[in-house]
Amino acid sequence: MLFGRFKNRVPTPEEALQGRPEPQYAVPERHTVLGTALQGPYPEDLEIADFGMGCFWGAERVFWTTDGVWTTLVGYQGGSTPNPSYEEVCSGLTGHTEAVRVVYDPAKVSYETLLKRFWESHDPTQGFRQGNDTGTQYRSAVYTHSPAQAAAAEASRNAYQQVLTGSGHGTITTEILPAEGRPFYPAEGYHQQYLDKNPGGYCGIGGTGVKLSDPPGGGSCPTGIMPTGE
Repeated sequence: MLFGRFKNRVPTPEEALQGRPEPQYAVPERHTVLGTALQGPYPEDLEIADFGMGCFWGAERVFWTTDGVWTTLVGYQGGSTPNPSYEEVCSGLTGHTEAVRVVYDPAKVSYETLLKRFWESHDPTQGFRQGNDTGTQYRSAVYTHSPAQAAAAEASRNAYQQVLTGSGHGTITTEILPAEGRPFYPAEGYHQQYLDKNPGGYCGIGGTGVKLSDPPGGGSCPTGIMPTGE
């Protein structure tokens, strides 16, 4: 069975499904919680961050509840198949991970603060898995939109690795790669703000219980670390 081949390995572009030149479905225009445009146009002073941290239903809620976030949407990123469907992504044959696109106001929330929410809201040491969810589509990922984002992501990963190691956790497996060349394909409408539409629905998000300290002044890279409860 082809799926079994790619449950623990991302397929190469030659192995991946062919895909299609256009999306198969429409995406809602507005965020059901924030009321903002899902796919734009976005105000010029906003920035974009992309994160993969397991099932995107719960991951999206982590960010739409963060002050300074203008809109969020879920989709598929980091793979080879153009315009995939949810079923295709779950087969492991597209190479994508479930991702959340976060459009935020850097004057109100820093990228480093978003990284803090990212690291603390999932277990980034699990490889192609997140809790009971297994497969390459659940891998941890940060897709960066600038050299500054890349530097901040690397710095925060290094800081978080220190405290994880000290707490007995393993090595971070998060892929940190440029968003350029890795298109974000919005997911089907029923996935967008899923936990707002289905408050009792499956979340699947759970962190390690280990925290990064707040970015100094809310803006520079988080280098301090602290245990849970402090």
